[in-house]
Amino acid sequence: MILKELKTGTTTLGIVCKDGIVLAADQQSTMGYLVSSKSMKKIYEISDKLYMTIAGTAGDGQALARILKAELKLYELQEKKLTIKAATTLLSNILRSSYKSSFRPDMVQLVLGGIDERGPQIYSIDLVGGIEPIEDYSFTGSGSVIALGVLEDNYRKDMSVDEGVKLLVRAIKTAKERDIFTGGRTTDIVIVQKNASRRISEEELKKLLK
Repeated sequence: MILKELKTGTTTLGIVCKDGIVLAADQQSTMGYLVSSKSMKKIYEISDKLYMTIAGTAGDGQALARILKAELKLYELQEKKLTIKAATTLLSNILRSSYKSSFRPDMVQLVLGGIDERGPQIYSIDLVGGIEPIEDYSFTGSGSVIALGVLEDNYRKDMSVDEGVKLLVRAIKTAKERDIFTGGRTTDIVIVQKNASRRISEEELKKLLK
């Protein structure tokens, strides 16, 4: 039963650039071979400089985003400062605690990315809380194996976020063309930098696609 539940489709990507991070995700949601939504949100704002992508069961991912956001607000009140590493550890603890209490892991694969005093950072977190720091790029979902070829061939450590956006647009587009579970009305892209974070508008995305 667990193997069947894990068999979900999406493509989410994250890359570390010299001046920030870029996260991207398709917007298609499926129930088996049925497309249930073409505008599914898969990148969630946790704080103004921290975002999370979800792949897997939508309900589990959305609940984790809400819990993490609330817990980090309490953490900031106590510690007066939030680091990406601390947020990642907290998320790992939430996942681990959930697994121990219910003997059922949350059916998700997560990417947490943001920027703090240490600079741009991305972490990959598995369904039972395993953490992997990412120095270059991270990927989750059924279409990620297709998008990975684009990333491996074109990623550079000295890329700007503008170059990173264009690369992730290409990678998601490639996944959409070959993976039946990756699709949606558009591609959701978030940029996080030291002074600002923002979602790319549909108008900007259309220009990039041209």
